[in-house]
Amino acid sequence: MLDIKFIRENPEKVKNGLEKRRIDFDIAAFLAADKKRREMLSALEDLRSQKNKANELIQTSSAGEKEKIVLEMRELDKNADRIAAEFKEINGSFQQLLRGLPNLPLDDVPAGKDEKDNVVLREEGSKPRFDFEPKDYLEIAEKLDIIDTKRAAKVSGSRFGYLKGEAALLEFALAQLAFEALAKEGFTPVIPPVLIREEMMRAMGYIDTEEDLAERYCFDKDKLFLVGTSEQSMGPMHADEVFDEKDLPRRYAAFSTCFRREAGSYGKDTKGILRVHQFDKVEMFSFCHPEKSREEHKFLMKTAEGLMQKLKLPYRVVQLCAGDLARPAAATYDIESWMPGQNQHRETHSISNCTDFQARRLNIRYKKRDGKMEFVHMLNGTALAMGRMLIAIIENYQQKDGSVKFPDALSKYFNFKKIQK
Repeated sequence: MLDIKFIRENPEKVKNGLEKRRIDFDIAAFLAADKKRREMLSALEDLRSQKNKANELIQTSSAGEKEKIVLEMRELDKNADRIAAEFKEINGSFQQLLRGLPNLPLDDVPAGKDEKDNVVLREEGSKPRFDFEPKDYLEIAEKLDIIDTKRAAKVSGSRFGYLKGEAALLEFALAQLAFEALAKEGFTPVIPPVLIREEMMRAMGYIDTEEDLAERYCFDKDKLFLVGTSEQSMGPMHADEVFDEKDLPRRYAAFSTCFRREAGSYGKDTKGILRVHQFDKVEMFSFCHPEKSREEHKFLMKTAEGLMQKLKLPYRVVQLCAGDLARPAAATYDIESWMPGQNQHRETHSISNCTDFQARRLNIRYKKRDGKMEFVHMLNGTALAMGRMLIAIIENYQQKDGSVKFPDALSKYFNFKKIQK
């Protein structure tokens, strides 16, 4: 949630940030509504003050004066009730409007409408050269009997898959690699809940719009949501808590299964395991000092790239334009892995700085050395998304005979040298 004081003091900056996101918002009308809301609150507080003074006067007044004061108090009560009812309605609408605003993009985020306007910053690693026509991962995996989407469709419907044999072992090897690397960088390993309360999902900024809500799996009876990423359960872990300044940054590495409806991807990647309803992921999460969140963002990027480099997978780094940012994010960088069987890069990582947008909703602060309280900044980033990493490994390490080797960094977890029939 945006700071209302910041909006009042910087209306042009807010207007420009929202325009950069391609959001049409009447900042003047918003501020006028805020002014009316505050005037009503002031009037309500004034009436309550008058009533308190009247109560004090009654104690020392004569019988005739008391009757007059009581009549005045009844009138005050009527006015107070009327204004309180109006204020409740206006304030509710105003708070809903405030919650509907996304985070403002940082100054260096490029303008743009959607993913077509994202900016490729650089490419890393060497693309493999084959003396044969590289195949798509699903064709290879089905012949090796390590990914089965046909039986998964029979059991669960479309956009599901069974990972079998070496593919299942490969997932756990990737998770172990990630946890070992992240632990060395000060991340605390966590396996969080995958069901969270509605108010916590709302506080994280993921069900503010109908489009957002359509992406979530919800249990209406229990008011619980399945997480679409570990971030959604990691952020609320410290709700209503206060960090000591010296304890920042607080970093976590979370492994969980994630669930997404893929509501906006009808017709896209319906085969295979690239875009599925259920997948596993190791997520990085950081609570940090506001003045160091840009530096922390770079650190999370470096850490994610370090894992890609350990796996010797070619990739490129992409900066998302303002129009493609998730609502809580102020800046996001994606890592897109090269998929030779598909002859294109595909997103495998996303690393975001959400500044204090989520912390304000969750009331997560830190205590400065001078005793003052401020909201922390919250950042999240993919360490390894298992399904997409499997795809990248299968396509980049495929062999002419249909077998698949795997990165040297994973060799210590296996007693075999390649996946073959």
